[in-house]
Amino acid sequence: MSVRIVVETKSGGLEGIIERDIHVFKGVPYAAPPMGDLRWLPPQPLESWKGIRPATDYGFVAPQTPVSLPGLAMESEPQSEDCLFLNIYSPGLDNARRPVLVWIHGGAFSMGSGSQQMYRNSTLVSNGGIVLVTINYRLGVLGFLNLNELTNGKIPSTGNEGLQDQVAALRWVKENIATFGGNPDNVTVFGESAGGMSVGCLLNMPEAHGLFHKAILESPVGEMARPLDASVKISEAFLKVLGLKAADISALRSLPAAKMLRAQQETAIITEQGAAPVVPVADGIVLPRMPLESLEAGKGFNVPTLIGSNLDEDKLFSMMNPGVYKITEDGLHRAVAKYVAEPGVKKVIEVYRKGRERRGEPVTPFELYSAISTDVMFRKTAIRIAEAQGGYNYLFCWKSPAAGGALGACHALELGFIFGNYSADFGGTGPAADRLSREMQDAWISFARNGNPDCKSLGPWPRYCENRASMILDRKSRIENAAYEEERAVWETVEELKYSSMP
Repeated sequence: MSVRIVVETKSGGLEGIIERDIHVFKGVPYAAPPMGDLRWLPPQPLESWKGIRPATDYGFVAPQTPVSLPGLAMESEPQSEDCLFLNIYSPGLDNARRPVLVWIHGGAFSMGSGSQQMYRNSTLVSNGGIVLVTINYRLGVLGFLNLNELTNGKIPSTGNEGLQDQVAALRWVKENIATFGGNPDNVTVFGESAGGMSVGCLLNMPEAHGLFHKAILESPVGEMARPLDASVKISEAFLKVLGLKAADISALRSLPAAKMLRAQQETAIITEQGAAPVVPVADGIVLPRMPLESLEAGKGFNVPTLIGSNLDEDKLFSMMNPGVYKITEDGLHRAVAKYVAEPGVKKVIEVYRKGRERRGEPVTPFELYSAISTDVMFRKTAIRIAEAQGGYNYLFCWKSPAAGGALGACHALELGFIFGNYSADFGGTGPAADRLSREMQDAWISFARNGNPDCKSLGPWPRYCENRASMILDRKSRIENAAYEEERAVWETVEELKYSSMP
């Protein structure tokens, strides 16, 4: 029988439960429900309540259309625009002032939640003696649609309301986490994919300043935001799909969420933006500049940073486009030409081909396409952030057994190892998998505690700026200097093109 526990927050009392010796509080509201007149506004303060509020069930998740991929099936969770909830997992409700890890989930800014099965019952808490917080935030067009420009401020959404939700959650953590045994002066924000991109944005948001002290970015994508003019074009396309004009303010505010989700999907197709038609917006106010450029100009927050990517990120997305497995040499050339101006296309392909041949790796057009696309979308971003922040870098190389090994070290595969919830079919099992999970947890916990990922299981972990050192996370984890250096360096010798589509 579960043991009930009660704490007092600044908004009122909460009743949680003890599960597997961990103090758990689920579905904790951190801002007012962003519904009705509050739709498309920044998160508003939470009203206090009297008495004790139950926190034993997860809250609603943001409206979304889940997509299932190998190992990443999105559970069917109750949805509502009333979705601004967080969940807390703590070893004890005392004054231990434990390091706090705040998780921002991925999902192309269009799906996912902080209560996905992957993040529940995580061994990260018990193994590390840390407090884990997972959060929901507004997704899709409800969280990342810029309407301010088209409506002349009548709907003042900048397209960063989802990011502002994250800031509100961090502010709640700062004000309340001590009650849950955490240290408000030692908060690490971490996230993967869209979550990693969110962390990159938070590093540049004035209103997030001082709310976290360390940052972990797993597989951030591209420039991590979209310029204002490009975002306005997406908004125009969305309104066109709906058959609405920007002046139809009341109609926009009263649109059913389900109708908006259908229009969002159609907008993604029309604008060729893949699974992420809307993303954070460099609006010049909430997000003053493009995040990656801002970090490289030294304009972001100078906090300890750990960044990395997976060796075969793109292979997960290939499962949604089986035709890519049959890509020809001509098709490969056309695909790379989206990233690189002539005559650099042939040069990039040949560098990747020779590098893979030297390592004894396959060099089919598909394998070359996958490696190049992975680096363009993910690894190049991770390296640029590591350089800009003087941070620590990793390359996750463990291969999934799924689909006969076809997925390789694909996108999101590392999540199960970090949270201790890796499955036999997607992550693998056995002593090597157990060891890798413990190594990654040790490093993430050490980073949250001390600002560096040095740990007993992995040993010293130098910063990337020291000989381009990366931790290779695999069956035998190790530090490698200048890993895949030829592939990294070739991008400095060609003219890159702006390619806006995101997976």
